[in-house]
Amino acid sequence: MMLTGKRALVTGASRGIGASIAKALAAEGADVAITYEKSAERAAEVVRAIEAHGRRAVAIQADSADVTAVQASVERTVAKLGGLDILVNNAGILRVAELKDISLEDIDAILNVNVRAPIVASKAALAHLTKGGRIITIGSFFADRVPASVLSVYAGSKSALVAFTKGLARELGPKEITVNLVQPGSIDTDMNPTNGPFAGTLQQITALGRYGAVEDIANAVAFLASAKAQYITGSALTVDGGAIA
Repeated sequence: MMLTGKRALVTGASRGIGASIAKALAAEGADVAITYEKSAERAAEVVRAIEAHGRRAVAIQADSADVTAVQASVERTVAKLGGLDILVNNAGILRVAELKDISLEDIDAILNVNVRAPIVASKAALAHLTKGGRIITIGSFFADRVPASVLSVYAGSKSALVAFTKGLARELGPKEITVNLVQPGSIDTDMNPTNGPFAGTLQQITALGRYGAVEDIANAVAFLASAKAQYITGSALTVDGGAIA
């Protein structure tokens, strides 16, 4: 197993991509803390799945729009697991509307969860990460391709993560801590199901002509979290079935 003895925090991991990432890290030997906003029952299911791998697990209620909650989730992870080696900034929200129609409340929500929360969590993690540490953020292929006008604000929030990842990789490189971004394409989740309103268009723009599975993203994260990816930092790994090809 690639991550034996490692301790990880995955934000927004009660379902979908986050839950799959948490399970994949546990399968590779890591102890895993997850955060969730509302669904304690689904978070408990993820905890049981992690424990089924023989690993320690903890679920932490935290709204990623709340700076104090984000910071506290890092500290609680350290207290429960005895340290932190891997931070996965996965929590994100999707609000779609053209700029002329989108509310200021939705703009704030998108920026707070999709941009500010990863920055705040990463800052909090710096006190605990040591040589070999990993920060991996989940972005979106919409940072590189915006196929609909209603995605401008959301896509902007995800493109901000590219620059943040590159800058933080420079800052932490001397400490042998890597910082990378995984950019999913169309993945079958509650947020973007294969029977959703945009599914037909999204499938058509991929080279493979289909949606991906949450495991496709989880596998990429597990690789970047491992020693096999020790010379990869400041990079954006796009897992999108060829949508930006």
